[in-house]
Amino acid sequence: MSNPNRMPWVDTAKGLSILLVVMMYAAYNTGEYTGGVGFLHYVIGFATPFRMPEFFLISGLFLSQVIDRPWRRYIDRRVVHYLYFYVLWAVISIGLKIGIFSRDPAGMLHDLAMAAVQPYGVLWFIYMLAVFGIVIRVLRELRVPHWIVILAAAALQMCAPKPDSYALEQFAAYFVFFYLGFVLAPLIFRLVEWTQARPAIAVLGLLAWAIVNGLLVYSPGYAMQPVGMQMGLAAWPPLHLSLAVAGAVALCVAGGFLSKFASMEWLRWLGEHSLVVYVAFTIPMSIFRGVMLASGLLTDTGMLSLAVLLVSVISPVVLYFVVQRVGFGTFLFERPAWAHFDRPTAAKASSKPMTRPAREAA
Repeated sequence: MSNPNRMPWVDTAKGLSILLVVMMYAAYNTGEYTGGVGFLHYVIGFATPFRMPEFFLISGLFLSQVIDRPWRRYIDRRVVHYLYFYVLWAVISIGLKIGIFSRDPAGMLHDLAMAAVQPYGVLWFIYMLAVFGIVIRVLRELRVPHWIVILAAAALQMCAPKPDSYALEQFAAYFVFFYLGFVLAPLIFRLVEWTQARPAIAVLGLLAWAIVNGLLVYSPGYAMQPVGMQMGLAAWPPLHLSLAVAGAVALCVAGGFLSKFASMEWLRWLGEHSLVVYVAFTIPMSIFRGVMLASGLLTDTGMLSLAVLLVSVISPVVLYFVVQRVGFGTFLFERPAWAHFDRPTAAKASSKPMTRPAREAA
């Protein structure tokens, strides 16, 4: 059942986003080991301009509700919240993959140390949310005009620098989308509300966007590879940025349209619990893919990618329900009271059942 404190279309859009993120890893992870290209590669190719930008844009939508809180409470909610899950799941992932599976204690300690300054694996997204939260608050305190930040962030994104620091590289690539979500939130809310009342226009608009996006991505010059894609005209930096913003907004509109259907409740639920999937999908993904290839039961790149996608999404959800059922392990998906340093927030967290915070976690 939907949490009345949440906006269904936001969660539905996040559901679409988490599916695309897991699909990308499922397709490219499988392609890396089979050396082939499957049909999911082409779906992900279409989504290349907006797949991660949409996630960051949505994450910034509700920032205005907390940006002016006292520093202590803001840091607890927008920085420590994400760092808790980053540290926890980095330790779990590195411990399992390097310490246990690879039997490399020295390598495990090295990776754990590096994870403090370089985002680890798929968890980079959570790491960067904490960084973005600090940067935007500082910019707010310095009263830097929005237009200056947007122009500077857009220029940084289009320049696509490749510094030695992975954190700086990801900051340059995605900060502009998080900031646009923060600044354009009122406009995006109004647009989604307007299109929800006009479903025919929403569908036609989404079709027009999909055609343009697809034609530009798959225009001459594109190349599909087992572990990545080279876009056609869409690779031109200004066009890439424009398609990223357009695609992020389009997925918000799509979320608004789909959220009206009861049959899409599963997608809304998935978006509401996207953190559950995001932090835990890589472990079952690697195990299942390895077992299938080693056994020879499923080796076709396309079908194996699809199977890996389903297992990677369903496994964390099953784990989540098991944790709820047995009452142990809630710390995996819900920040415990001891991990708060803002007392009102900690008291509130310790007095409620395991569920994600409403709009602040969006």
